[in-house]
Amino acid sequence: MSLVSNLFLLFVTVSVLVYYIVPHKFQWLVLLCFSYIYYLAGGVRYVGFILFSTLVTWGIALAVEKAEAGGSHKSARNFLVLGLILNFGMLGVVKYTNFMIENLNALFHMNLRGMEILLPLGISFYTFQSSGYLLDVYWKRCDAERNPVKYALFVSFFPQILQGPIGRYSRLAHQLYEPHKFEGKNITRGFERILWGFFKKMILADWAAVFVDAIFDNPDQYSGLAIFGVLFYTVQLYADFSGGMDVVIGIASMFGIELDENFKRPFFSISITDFWHRWHITLGTWMKDYVFYPVTLSKWMGKFGKWGKKVFGKKTGRTLPICLANLIVFFVVGVWHGAAWKYIVYGMYNGIIIAFSGLMAEHYRNWKKKFNITGKENWYHVFMIIRTFILVNISWFFDRADTVGQAFHMMKLSVTKFAPSQLLLIPAGKEGTAFTPYALAILAAGCIILFIVSVLQERGMKIRESLAGLSLPITVAIYFCLLASIGFFGSTAVARGFIYAQF
Repeated sequence: MSLVSNLFLLFVTVSVLVYYIVPHKFQWLVLLCFSYIYYLAGGVRYVGFILFSTLVTWGIALAVEKAEAGGSHKSARNFLVLGLILNFGMLGVVKYTNFMIENLNALFHMNLRGMEILLPLGISFYTFQSSGYLLDVYWKRCDAERNPVKYALFVSFFPQILQGPIGRYSRLAHQLYEPHKFEGKNITRGFERILWGFFKKMILADWAAVFVDAIFDNPDQYSGLAIFGVLFYTVQLYADFSGGMDVVIGIASMFGIELDENFKRPFFSISITDFWHRWHITLGTWMKDYVFYPVTLSKWMGKFGKWGKKVFGKKTGRTLPICLANLIVFFVVGVWHGAAWKYIVYGMYNGIIIAFSGLMAEHYRNWKKKFNITGKENWYHVFMIIRTFILVNISWFFDRADTVGQAFHMMKLSVTKFAPSQLLLIPAGKEGTAFTPYALAILAAGCIILFIVSVLQERGMKIRESLAGLSLPITVAIYFCLLASIGFFGSTAVARGFIYAQF
């Protein structure tokens, strides 16, 4: 059930109506029922996986808490390890078994057959969310939930189940369980956010996808468009993923539930580190809290830091553990994205840049002093944004190409071939190449609108609050224009699901 389908919109409408009609004490049960109905609609065979993750983390969290209360920290740690092995083990088996078989065959010239394994909907997201809860209980950041049915809602809340954001129990659970009175402003705010998400998805992402698919699927046929391919992919990926987040957050708002933001205008970033503070924020904070800090503070990392200080000096020795922890984090990020070497290279590319920047931080400061750069100059800020944008776009070659080899091939074409006129040879929508110029114009106009909105938000303007302050006729006119633009200018090509729904 796609988030942009009429059936899904009907499903959301019915769920909101029922939610506010039933007595308040049953509202959380309504959410749970609709969440499992939504998941069942994606395939009955997938339900066993989410039930396994839910029951394992719920039961083991209770065991961890009980062991800690009894003073047995070792038993609590053993329970924690067991829970993480079971939870991530399930994810590893269904997502990475065939990848391992392929590599064993290539490495040892074997002929092992791949397995037909289901890839359950949203498994990466609910695995990380439930594992985060288990770790929070172990670290005493939250109490274990006694009611397994309530905990099942935390894991399965339907707006976020397919593509996040990755929720934290301490911030989300009480919102799910507590009663909410009907408030028109929640419906209005949710509707605004959903419309904006549809605009980004159906006008920008889906039109950009037409050109991205053509260029990346036929790189030699459109050899002069490699640079355009990755730029269009930037538009597609951001509009698709952030648009999906707008829809998800908007739906949750209608229930009076505020989910964590997952994007904060990432293309205004001034470094790769800053980019990951603005892009897929909940994944980044999950990695920071549950991978980076535990690795950095581990005993073996402490020993590595002492060794680094002896060999390379105090300054470099202090930085090396952080650099290594970042490499580990982004290796995990790459693996999380998919079972392919291109994703691992994608993750390590980001990790290496961040690690190298950490090692070179003092040299950067000295160079800026030498050239009298304070870092506050407008031209320098723009330079940093452009530099980061280029580095990010290089990483997208690995993310979008079919293989690492094709990614490097596309990079080579992007600097050796340039033929913009080939864009007009790509069929756009049902009308074919005759509509291509119009599709490109729609994309350009949509990008300009998105850029203007982003600039205003970056400067601190709260657009949704500003809309709320306008008179009702003007607000309705704005909504109507946005809705009409989706209908008139939305992609007429093949309907597409959200990219991150496959994770």
